[in-house]
Amino acid sequence: MAAGGWRWCSRLVLCACLLAVSSARAGEDQKKKKDIRDYNDADMARLLEQWEKDDDIEEGDLPEHRRPPPPVDFSKVDPSKPEELLRMSKKGRTLMVFATVSGEPTEKETEEITGLWQGSLFNANFDIQRFVVGSNRVIFMLRDGSLAWEVKDFLVAQDRCADVTVEGQVFPGRAAGGAQDGQKKQNQEKEPNRAKPEL
Repeated sequence: MAAGGWRWCSRLVLCACLLAVSSARAGEDQKKKKDIRDYNDADMARLLEQWEKDDDIEEGDLPEHRRPPPPVDFSKVDPSKPEELLRMSKKGRTLMVFATVSGEPTEKETEEITGLWQGSLFNANFDIQRFVVGSNRVIFMLRDGSLAWEVKDFLVAQDRCADVTVEGQVFPGRAAGGAQDGQKKQNQEKEPNRAKPEL
């Protein structure tokens, strides 16, 4: 009789364990079957991570900030030219070049002048986009940042270019001398005439 009671007790414990496991799985299924309208931002973020993890995305299709940087061969870099190192590190990366049109052009004049510059660069096979951001300021966006210094060389040679900014460095344009002279004259006019002491 004791052996029969032992079997009965073990069967009862086994059934209880199976019941507990099946109810835990049912609880997980209920979490997974949550109505899409009840999803919050955290649920959506987890869902996106699951899709990205399971998705086989080619390296070229990844957003730029997720792509690995291109390898830089330091044996080809001349240490006396830091511009070469910047050029190599920006290869394949989007880069913005800022330019200022000299004088006091209207936004329409800036649009026309920089449109000519963009057309010339396009004819030279540069993939470039232009955005006018002020009455005399424009942004040129390059898909390949290594070409920015060639674009800079072109822009500073233009008659109406006051300056070009690449990676925080300002390069004076052909029209920079006239603009600086005009600023000096304005500053001299603003300062009161001071009497020079006699010796």
